[in-house]
Amino acid sequence: MTENLATTLPEPIPPFSGRIGERAADSSPAFTPQAAPPAGAPNVVLILLDDVGFGASSSFGGPINTPTVDRVAGQGTKFNTFHTTAMCSPTRAALLSGRNHHSVHTGQIMEMATGYPGYDSLFGKDTAGIGEILRQHGWNTAWFGKNHNVPDWETSQAGPFDRWPSGLGFEKFYGFIGGDMNQWRPNVFDGTQPIEPSVGNPHYNLDYDLADQAVSYIRMQKSVAPDKPFFVYYAPGATHAPHHPRAEWVKKYAGAFDMGWDVLREQTLARQKALGIVPQDTELTVRSEGIPAWDSLTEHQKTLYVRMMEIYAGYLEQTDFNVGRVLDAIDQVGQTDNTLVIYIIGDNGASAEGQVEGAINLESAMNGVVLTAEQMLPHIDDLGTWKTYNHYPVGWAHAMDTPFQWTKQIASHYGGTRNGMVISWPDKLAGHGQLRQQWHHVIDVTPTILDLLGIAEPDEVNGVPQRPMEGVSMAYTFDNADAESVRRTQYFELFGNRAIYHDGWIAGTTPAGPPWSSIIPKLDVIDGYTWELYHVAVDFSEAKNLAAEQPEKLAELKALFYEEARKYNVLPLDNDRVLRLNPKQRPSLSGDRTSFTFYGSSKRIPEGVAPDMKNKSWRLTADISIDTGDASGMIATLGGLFNGWALYLQDGKPIFHYNFGNVEHTHLVGSTPLAAGTHTIAFDFVYDGGGLGKGGNATLTANGEQVATGRIEHTVGNRFTMSVETFDIGQDTGTPVNLDYDVPFIFPGSINTVTIDLHPQDDTTAAAHAASHVQNGYEEAMRD
Repeated sequence: MTENLATTLPEPIPPFSGRIGERAADSSPAFTPQAAPPAGAPNVVLILLDDVGFGASSSFGGPINTPTVDRVAGQGTKFNTFHTTAMCSPTRAALLSGRNHHSVHTGQIMEMATGYPGYDSLFGKDTAGIGEILRQHGWNTAWFGKNHNVPDWETSQAGPFDRWPSGLGFEKFYGFIGGDMNQWRPNVFDGTQPIEPSVGNPHYNLDYDLADQAVSYIRMQKSVAPDKPFFVYYAPGATHAPHHPRAEWVKKYAGAFDMGWDVLREQTLARQKALGIVPQDTELTVRSEGIPAWDSLTEHQKTLYVRMMEIYAGYLEQTDFNVGRVLDAIDQVGQTDNTLVIYIIGDNGASAEGQVEGAINLESAMNGVVLTAEQMLPHIDDLGTWKTYNHYPVGWAHAMDTPFQWTKQIASHYGGTRNGMVISWPDKLAGHGQLRQQWHHVIDVTPTILDLLGIAEPDEVNGVPQRPMEGVSMAYTFDNADAESVRRTQYFELFGNRAIYHDGWIAGTTPAGPPWSSIIPKLDVIDGYTWELYHVAVDFSEAKNLAAEQPEKLAELKALFYEEARKYNVLPLDNDRVLRLNPKQRPSLSGDRTSFTFYGSSKRIPEGVAPDMKNKSWRLTADISIDTGDASGMIATLGGLFNGWALYLQDGKPIFHYNFGNVEHTHLVGSTPLAAGTHTIAFDFVYDGGGLGKGGNATLTANGEQVATGRIEHTVGNRFTMSVETFDIGQDTGTPVNLDYDVPFIFPGSINTVTIDLHPQDDTTAAAHAASHVQNGYEEAMRD
C-alpha cells in the first residue's frame, strides 16, 4: 500500500490546477482534491469489550464460549501479554489516542476528575486520536456503543460537544455516554440527540441494537461508497454491570458453575496450559485475602452466586455473538479479507465491584447499601431483568482473571491489567491461528493501525501541534513470532495502586485495600505502601514475590516508576476514591447557583449537571396546568428504580416518592385529586445534617396547603446514578422510581416552570427553612 507520510492535518489545500480565463469557454475547471486513502486501503474494525478478565473467554482458556474471538484468531493472531490500565475511561482514552492515560488527562473515570493535568478529564486538542486521523485521511468513521470519555459536566444537551465522538473525528455515533447502562432501558444518543429506542419495545436489548446499527451502517457505507474504507469502533459496554443478557443465553449455562470459583480457577488454568495460552510451568496464584473459599459458603449463597455467574456467562457469549453479527455483515459485503480487525477482550480485568456477596442493585452500593445473600435470594428470578442492577460476587471476578491476582481497579497487578487480544487482516498479516507473546500495552494499538495503513503520525492536527504518541507499533510481531518485544518499559497507576514494567520485571504496590470495599485504610500514598517484585519473563502469573530477595532490583524499578510518573503527568498521586466523587471539586454548569428554573418539559439531564440536592435541604416548586381532574404523569424526577425521587400526579393526586437503594421507600400522597386548572405543587425537604446521606423531614403542598408529610430516614449521599438515570421534567426515562407507574409517564397537561431552591446547611438552619416555606403545623410534625 502507498504510504501517506503527511504530518500536518488537514493537508494544505493545493493551488487551483485548472485555468481561469475571462469566459468559461476559455477556462478549464478543476475540483480541489479531496482526502482519499490509497486504492485498496483496508477497513478497520476496533472492538473493545468491557470488564472481561483474561481467564473468562474460551479462546483464552475460560469457561465462556466466545466463537467470534476464535474466528478472528483463526484468521490472525492471539496476544497473551497485552495490557490495559485497570479501568474503563483510562483504557479507552489511551486506546484511541496512542498515549498514556495521564497524558490525555484521564487518570481515573470521568466522574472522579480532579484539577490536575493528569486527572482533569479534559482530553486535549494536542492529542488527536485515531478517529480524527483516519477521517482526515479519507476513511468513513463510526462509533457504536460506550463512550466514557466525556467530562462529567459536559454530558448534557448544553454541550460543549467537542469531546463527544462527533468532536473526536467520528462521523457517526450511536451509543451511550457514561460508564454503564441498563441494557433493557438504556439512555441512547444518536449523534448528540437523546433517543428512547426501548420505549414501546418490550423485547429491546441494547447489545442487539448496537449490532443492528453497526450492520446497517456497514451495509449502507459499502452500498454508497464501495471503494471507500470505513473505520468502525465497536464498544458495546458489555459485560459491565448490570448483567442483562437475553434469557436464552443464560439457559446455556445452567449448572455450569456448580463446582464454585475455586475449582473453576483450577480448571481454567488447565485449559490455558492445554491451549498454550500460558507456559506449562505457570502457577495459580493464591485466592486474594477477603474472598471466601467456595466450600465455606451456605447453600443459599451457592444457589444465588451460581445464578449470578450463569447470567454473566450468558452475557459474555451473547456479546461475542453480536460482535460476530457485525463481522458477518463485513463478510456479506465481501470485505473480510481486506478488513483489519482488532478485538480486545476487556478494557480491564474482571470487575470486583459486586463486592463479596454480589449485588442486585450495584448503584446502591455507592451509598453504602450492601445486601446479604439471604436478602437478595428472594429476588433471584429478577436477576438479569430491568428490575435489577445485578453483578456477580468478587469470587467469580477473581476466577475470571485466572491465573492472576486481583481484579479491575488494581493497576499494580495483572489481574487488573492483562486482557486477551486477537488481530486479523487475512489479506496482509501472517501467523493465522498463532500466538504472539511480545509484551504490549493498549497505547500501542493506534500506532499499530497507523503503521499497518502506512499513515504517518501527525505533528499538527487542525492547527494544533501534537504531543507525540507514546505507544509503539506491534506490526513487527506478525511476521516473526520470536521477535524481541520493542516495548521495554510501561508504568501503571490508578487510585495510588501503581506498577512499573521493565525488561521482563515488574514492581508494584500491594493494594491498600480491596476494590470491593469502600473502606480503604488511610495510608500515605508514597511511603505507606509495600512494594512487590516479580520476574514476569519467567513467572507468567506473578506468583513469586521476589521483593525480599532482590531489594536492589526493587529499588531500581521504584525509581524508574517515579521517573515515568514525572514524565507522563501521573503526579500528584492520590489514593482517595470517595472524595473524588464530590462534584464540588469539578467545573459545573450550575456553579454556585442555589436556585434553578426549568421551563416546560426537559429530559435526560445528567446528574453531573443537574441541581445537586444531596446532603442539604431543598425545595421544589412546580407550576402546572391540567385539563382533567384525573391526570396522571410525571412532573419532575431524578434517578429511577435503584435510587431516585419523583414528584408526579396519579389519578389527580400529587405524590412524592423517595427511593433509597430500592430498600427504603418514602411515599407521600395527597388525599384529594386536583381539579382541572392551574396549580402550584411544592415539595420541601429539611435535612438533618451531620454528615452524608442523613435523613430529614418532608412536606408536600398543593396551592399553599399541606397535603402530606413524612420522614425520609436515609438519603443518597454520594450519587444517584453513574450514567443510567437522569433528571427529567414532564416525563420519565430509564426506569421508574417505583412500580406504581412505568416510563415514559408523560405529563398530560402543561408544565410552566419547575424551580428548585437549594439550602445548604451552612446557609440556613433547618428551623429557619421550615418557618419560611412550610405552614399548617409542619413544625409539630417535624418535632414528632
